[in-house]
Amino acid sequence: MRRFFGSSVTKKLVMALAGLFLIAFLIVHLTINLFLLSDDPDPFNKAAHFMASNPLIKIFEVVLMGGFLIHIIWGVILQIQNWIARPKRYKVTYPSQTSFFSKYMIYLGIIILIFLFLHFLNFYFVKLGLVEGDHENFYEMVYDLFKIPLYLIIYLVSFIILAFHLHHGFQSAFQTFGINHKKYTPVIKAIGLIYSLVVPAGFSIIPIIIYFFK
Repeated sequence: MRRFFGSSVTKKLVMALAGLFLIAFLIVHLTINLFLLSDDPDPFNKAAHFMASNPLIKIFEVVLMGGFLIHIIWGVILQIQNWIARPKRYKVTYPSQTSFFSKYMIYLGIIILIFLFLHFLNFYFVKLGLVEGDHENFYEMVYDLFKIPLYLIIYLVSFIILAFHLHHGFQSAFQTFGINHKKYTPVIKAIGLIYSLVVPAGFSIIPIIIYFFK
């Protein structure tokens, strides 16, 4: 039993499950963020207040944070194990099926982690009362942040990187579950590509509209 839970295969399975859970959460998050495009702050503030006060949502937040931690920590552990397994780089390299983004997935993940910390610092920690801010009017807080050019650039670059991370991670998760079939794999790849384009684009278009047109 200990060998099972400590194996790299088990870590990959749990990390894949956590990744798919986070992929589903992004759709919910984007749906709420679309309220920011309204000139009326009430819909977004009410949604934010509901997320902050509903007991079920609070339980979900714990699960979500657990998903983040599992996905990140085990991802780092697996990468370190891969480095240890191949301590020396070959002098002659040959083409392989490993993509560029697969090789550098850990670095993309670290950049996303840094962005998540900034995001939590500006919103989630404010909601918890750990950071000073108007937790009754997140709508205005978001608008103020998106009017800052540097924050806007960091936000957009982070979601470009996230798009690549999602594109690789989506199909990689299904491969981890053993779903690798000539009939289903192309469909999974197509869905992953659409998702990795549409969802980050949805998050990105909101601050662009706010910065230039609001």
